[in-house]
Amino acid sequence: PELRDGEPVLLNYWVENARTATVVAESYSASPVTRELTPAALGADLYRTLSGARIGARLLQVSPPGTGAGNDVPTVTVVDVLSLRATGQRVDPPQGLPTVKLAADGAPTLTPTGTDPPTSLVAQPLIRGSGRQVARSDTVTVQYVGFSWKTGEAFDSTWSRGSPSSFSLVDVPAWAAGLADQPVGSQLLLVVPPTYALGATQSQELSGQTVVFVVDILAVAAGGSS
Repeated sequence: PELRDGEPVLLNYWVENARTATVVAESYSASPVTRELTPAALGADLYRTLSGARIGARLLQVSPPGTGAGNDVPTVTVVDVLSLRATGQRVDPPQGLPTVKLAADGAPTLTPTGTDPPTSLVAQPLIRGSGRQVARSDTVTVQYVGFSWKTGEAFDSTWSRGSPSSFSLVDVPAWAAGLADQPVGSQLLLVVPPTYALGATQSQELSGQTVVFVVDILAVAAGGSS
């Protein structure tokens, strides 16, 4: 799909000094950035470069001194436009798991099963992507919603906050176990029993309860940097 004015875009970028080929700034070693597609958020040059582009595009921008990320030097910028939702082949989950429905923008809702939760961690792909596999020490950029297994009510959501979240899986043991070896572009149903620490995604209100995350894996960076 084509990018739309005023809406969020997820970008990885690499900026070099056009004279010396030295790196001025880059996001690939950490995590992509989310910006609104407006001149105010991106600057006039990058806004023009991205206008009319499609998700999945790789774009090249050459900026004269005073206009690019290098300010007083000419710069060459490579920008990758990433998807803000999982993309890939749909997977039919087995019976006994909550039902997930997606809104037009990809935001999930969950219908609980009304049954007792599993006692072990469950990581069930709902969409299987085709990107590189996640490692346990990676920094991931994700869209997610956390739900109560019992009620299906959401307690945390990047969708409602308006942008994805990036963090090291080292800090979230349950996610490290569930997302490991899954390819970028995937969507997972992650059922987490209360025996797992949730780290950065911990909800004190649901302490001692089983929770469910629907996670869209958008990007990864190696080494657990954040």
